[in-house]
Parts: sequence; C-alpha cells; structure tokens
Amino acid sequence: MRRREFENLARRYQRDVLSAAVRLTGNYADAEDLAQEAFVKAYVAFDQFQLGTNFRAWLLRILTNTHINRYRRSKRSPDTVAWEDLVAQGERVLDADPDRESGPEREILACVPDEVVGPALHALPEEFREAVILSDIHELSYKEIADALNIPLGTVRSRIFRGRKLLRTALADYARARRIV
Repeated sequence: MRRREFENLARRYQRDVLSAAVRLTGNYADAEDLAQEAFVKAYVAFDQFQLGTNFRAWLLRILTNTHINRYRRSKRSPDTVAWEDLVAQGERVLDADPDRESGPEREILACVPDEVVGPALHALPEEFREAVILSDIHELSYKEIADALNIPLGTVRSRIFRGRKLLRTALADYARARRIV
C-alpha cells in the first residue's frame, strides 16, 4: 500500500525532479544519476514522510541534499577520468536514434533556458543557484525553499536576492542586445 502511494507521488513529480537535477548538475547524464539516487533515498525514507504535506518540496530537499553531498564528496576525492573518455580521445559521438528525440531528454532540454541564460545560471555560486532555481523555476514558496534547503527564511530571501542580482549583472549585455531592458 505504502509502495503504491510512493510510486504515484514519485511519478507525479519525476519531471520536476529531473528538471531540477539538470539545472543543479548542468549535465543530463549526471542529472539522471542524481535524480535516481534521490528517488532511491526518498523511497527508503518514505516512512518518515507525513502524508498531506508537500511531497514535492520534500523530494526536492532530498535531491538538493544529495547533490550537495555528492559535490562535497567529489571535492575530497582525486580527479578521475572515465575509460570511455580516454578511448574517445575527445571525439564527439552523436546518438542518432530517432526514438530518443521524443524522450524525456528532449522534454527537459526544452525547459532549460537558452544557451546564454543556462550558463549564466550555472555559473552562480551553488547556494544562490539552488535558491533561485527552487524559487523562480520550480515556483516553491520561500518557506518551502527554507524547508528544502534546511536554512532560515531570511537566508532564503538573501540568497534569492543576491542570486538574481548576479544573474542580472551576468545577463545585462544579453538583455541590452535584445532590447529587453
């Protein structure tokens, strides 16, 4: 019974989780791994979830914490190179499978900001990027963000303000060129 509840809720928010993971990692393959790890952790901890509360915020908090833990772990370990990267020696392999064109990758990429906004967002310091993404892209309330990131409400406001200010500065030339401002 509990398993079915989790599956229904997870299916409902899987696109949001994968989209957030893409924005956090900046890479679809890493995002898939991160989202999968977050769903596994959520499934294991589902007994701790209180039905009737915000499952999406709870799941995004698990995703964010998982990302932070992976990041910290990667900073403590030596750099490694994947065997495939060595074999390919920088060659780019394009997947020409037409069935993938309509899959989840295309749906996620369609939601990702264009080639200028995406890198600007990804260049933000992680704590600002997380807050801005959860607020402006996933439309969580400040309270939900505070719960998801386990930080005070005032810190959420500060991070969103500072993150938006950094984005505004980074995108000023882009906006002027397109006569947005």
